[in-house]
Amino acid sequence: MKAARRLALATALALAAASVRAQEEPAAAPEAEEKTAWELEASVYGYFVPEDKDYGQPTVVADHGALHLEARYNYEDLDTGSVWVGWNVGVGDALRLDATLMVGGVFGELTGVAPGYELSVSWKSLELYSEGEWVFDTSNSDNNFFYTWSQLSWSPWEWFTVGFAAQRTRAYETGLDVQRGPFLGFTYKSVTLSVYVFNADEQPPTWVTSLSVSF
Repeated sequence: MKAARRLALATALALAAASVRAQEEPAAAPEAEEKTAWELEASVYGYFVPEDKDYGQPTVVADHGALHLEARYNYEDLDTGSVWVGWNVGVGDALRLDATLMVGGVFGELTGVAPGYELSVSWKSLELYSEGEWVFDTSNSDNNFFYTWSQLSWSPWEWFTVGFAAQRTRAYETGLDVQRGPFLGFTYKSVTLSVYVFNADEQPPTWVTSLSVSF
């Protein structure tokens, strides 16, 4: 009987010690949480240009941690595509800075290589965004050109954005080197619809619409 009691007591002590060790050891994080998910975004811009050709400009973006992949069409020129690879960096909390440094290849009506960037600075409901690229035409250096799109926006509510945008492009011509004007944006869940009015002081102005979806 004494031996049985000793065996039972030893077993109970061993189980109690194992229970204490299990409580002290941190639980292993699920494997799914350790993996970085892909973030995808698809957008299309519609350009309605007076006395020039109306066209659409689609873009697809994929981010995986610091890795940035992007494909554009009708951005640098009509009937021209470009593919990009870049690196994402970001710092800050209340005042947030995010930047992507990229390099791309351009093909179609325009052929070349291009270093580029995407940059955003946000604070509360304000955001300054800019993207740009310097295209080096491999067939004719006279076609080298700096493309840029920049905008300052204010979002008083999550679903509504208002701001001012400017663009420098060769995809269309209006007689102005920089297209500029106000815009409005409306967001529902992962879908955003925006309307831009460039060169409102010109008659008629250039209208641009955009529809983007995030996954």
